[in-house]
Amino acid sequence: MEANFLSGTLGATGINVHRLGLSASYRPGERTVRRALDEGVNYFFAYGFDTHMIRVLRELFGDARETAVIATGAYNYILWQQDLRQTLEKRLRQLRTDYIDVFHFLGVMKPKQMTPKVLDDLEALRHDPRVRAVSVSIHDRKFAGQLAANNSLDCLMIRYNAAHRGAETDIFPHLEKHKTGLVSYTATRWTWLLRRVKGWPKDRPIPTAGQCYRFVLSNPRVDVCLTAPRSEKQLLENLAAARQGPLPEDEMQFMREYGDAVHCAAGWFM
Repeated sequence: MEANFLSGTLGATGINVHRLGLSASYRPGERTVRRALDEGVNYFFAYGFDTHMIRVLRELFGDARETAVIATGAYNYILWQQDLRQTLEKRLRQLRTDYIDVFHFLGVMKPKQMTPKVLDDLEALRHDPRVRAVSVSIHDRKFAGQLAANNSLDCLMIRYNAAHRGAETDIFPHLEKHKTGLVSYTATRWTWLLRRVKGWPKDRPIPTAGQCYRFVLSNPRVDVCLTAPRSEKQLLENLAAARQGPLPEDEMQFMREYGDAVHCAAGWFM
């Protein structure tokens, strides 16, 4: 099951990816990052402050570097934006690599934050031989759909889970035209999908983390779903679940129902 379900290509980039990617947001340690490599995970989101992941990625040379997909980027902070080109140089030095596979402009909340300079810099990076693909992480779904339809980027990074399903109508239909790649994150909705919400019948189960990842990966529009385990144990549990393949339809429906319950109970930031 894993060979087909967890192997894919990032849009039209030609970059081969394991569909469960690793983020080190919760600092799982170098051993967990190395175990991910051993288990075949090859998409690594290194956001710049996760020193234990960076230390492991720095060790990759030759074939190991060629098969790894390193994603990183510059941030759109609340009060200022990092310079994309300067940040690229910094990340290349930080990771001790000659190229970045996916370079993101991270944290775009509104269209106006994609200033003419940002757009020009992203276009320049698309032609920089040290960058294989250019992307943004974005919270405005309709604007993300427009960027995909206009072939403005190689890839998008978005929220998508059983409670955040708006991408199914606002973004996914626009990906096929130019085969824009898609990376999703927060499959558990920041763990809200793993908690029993008020009003959910006590005799009904709540989702497992594995079901959350399988829900996301069951959608073929998702090229990579990030997981951010806190430990090696959680990484292996998430991988074991993902290797079971797509969720059957009855479980997909259960996830949608629970996602709606979470949406109603904590609907902010949807």
